[in-house]
Amino acid sequence: MLSQGFVSAAAIAASVLFILSLGGLSNQEKAKRAVWYGIVGMAVAVLFTAFGPGIGNYWLMIPMIVIGSVIGWKVAKQVAMTEMPQLVAALHSFVGLAAVFVAWNADLERRRVLAVQAVEGATEQFSAFAALVATKAPDELTFLQLEVVFAIFIGAVTFTGSVIAFGKLAGKVDGKAKQLPGGHMLNAGAAVLSLLLAILYLNGAGFWTLLVLAALAFFIGYHLIMGIGGADMPVVVSMLNSYSGWAAAAIGFTLSNDLLIVTGALVGSSGAILSYIMCKAMNRNFISVILGGFGGAQAGAAAEIEGEQVAIDAAGVAATLNNADSVVIVPGYGMAVAQAQNAVSELVRKLRSAGKEVRFAIHPVAGRLPGHMNVLLAEARVPYDIVMEMDEINDDFPKTDVAIVIGSNDIVNPAAQDDPNSPIAGMPVLEVWKSRVVFVCKRGQGTGYSGIENPLFYKENTRMLYGDARESIDSLLSLID
Repeated sequence: MLSQGFVSAAAIAASVLFILSLGGLSNQEKAKRAVWYGIVGMAVAVLFTAFGPGIGNYWLMIPMIVIGSVIGWKVAKQVAMTEMPQLVAALHSFVGLAAVFVAWNADLERRRVLAVQAVEGATEQFSAFAALVATKAPDELTFLQLEVVFAIFIGAVTFTGSVIAFGKLAGKVDGKAKQLPGGHMLNAGAAVLSLLLAILYLNGAGFWTLLVLAALAFFIGYHLIMGIGGADMPVVVSMLNSYSGWAAAAIGFTLSNDLLIVTGALVGSSGAILSYIMCKAMNRNFISVILGGFGGAQAGAAAEIEGEQVAIDAAGVAATLNNADSVVIVPGYGMAVAQAQNAVSELVRKLRSAGKEVRFAIHPVAGRLPGHMNVLLAEARVPYDIVMEMDEINDDFPKTDVAIVIGSNDIVNPAAQDDPNSPIAGMPVLEVWKSRVVFVCKRGQGTGYSGIENPLFYKENTRMLYGDARESIDSLLSLID
């Protein structure tokens, strides 16, 4: 059994490693090292917490850790890069549900301690947490109850919200925004009832208040995320990440665990900041995201699209590329689905060997998870210095000979600028249509994940290269001089 001082020192070390991990993730070249900081930090946190003072029941804890680790390892090994967004959403749900269970248990322990203390001469042996509760003053117990309420509410919202986000990302739940009759008034009513239950609980009502509170929060999480369209899931996943962090921090206060407080606060604040940045990138209101009204309502019918999509074959694309001096590639989720990143990397190598300027344009919400495209390109060993963010490259499209769009839709949709009634009106997009020629690699003529038609595909300077993205790029490789 380790001393509390030793455990506290380990908690500080783990916290520093977590901070270094987050800081390193902002730079692609340092990201791998940053991930290892996080892994080591978590290993230190689990190990020293498990063997800290007041911890027991190792006969149950160790098998659970082993079983959970094996399941996590097997799931992570089997999940493709295209499935990472839904895996992240699923993991957020576990954090939320854990917060609910821990909070329920904390209140049951509080009630047991108060019941024992009410019996004169009682000598019952308390658990480590119950012993901590037994030393608290009345005002500290009230604060504990507030922590329990917060953890249950945020944890329950995170759980069901993450489950629905997982379903939408995995295609198991309809990606369209749907709400029950009454819309946001149902969410508001459930929130008001939750507040009333919290007041009743703080004034001595029974454990049933926490059960009903959790049920209402489960509904709010479900209904909030069901009311958000599938195209907005990257922002939703980021916001749910923030919620899971705050739920963990609340449980840290409940358990008097400094490491859990620090870790939860880091996750909560970084998730909120990332969500805010992504909202700005999509011209959305941050508060609207939290309230489940992401995107708002359309002002009217979207504009009709005239013209037709003009197809081209690989030979035609290759001929244009051979005569081009500058090329910009815009990757999207379709590239991830086709696992075309290595073929794209080889195409880039051949084009650069021929003396052409080749760069990538990355939209902040490309893919279905922040940084999704950057990870795929790094995996394919694309040089970091040619991977440009939207703000860095948007002004260069008018000077670009060829823009190649691979599996993207909304992030290159000119309707965001031209059609005020479009669901993505006002969203900053990559202005690829300003290039001399645009080639779009796409499986067919259907709409993208959001279900929105893209006028780009009908423009005079756009040509459609239909087919699987990897096969299409592979067919180009042998035709590039």
